[in-house]
Amino acid sequence: MPFDKRSKIEYNVYISNANGISIGHNCRINENVFIQQAIIGNNVLIAPNVAILSVSHNHENLEIPIVDQGDTEPNPPTIKDGVWLGRNVVVMPGITIGEGAIVGAGAVVTKDVAPFTIVGGVPAKFIKSRK
Repeated sequence: MPFDKRSKIEYNVYISNANGISIGHNCRINENVFIQQAIIGNNVLIAPNVAILSVSHNHENLEIPIVDQGDTEPNPPTIKDGVWLGRNVVVMPGITIGEGAIVGAGAVVTKDVAPFTIVGGVPAKFIKSRK
């Protein structure tokens, strides 16, 4: 991916696994963002303190402490073109956030987000369409 001088990545952005990440052109990634793995489209805005997760902890066996059960297989989220993730958003593994969607501040995204919709809350729910 060639360098895009319109993109801006602020201080304290932590990328956990650079092998599993793709960032499009003209993206803004603000400070204190944590990205495990993700496919990020073009013209995406990511506000401060966002967490984009690609793995979680296994927890099925009640006989073994969760800390000893290992991690799930990587399942990077996909963030389509023109998305805006508000401050303190958490995107869970495997989620797709559709083109032009807005995720309100503090939301936890546990289900796919349709294109050109606004979602918010914990868990994130439909608020309205942008069309």
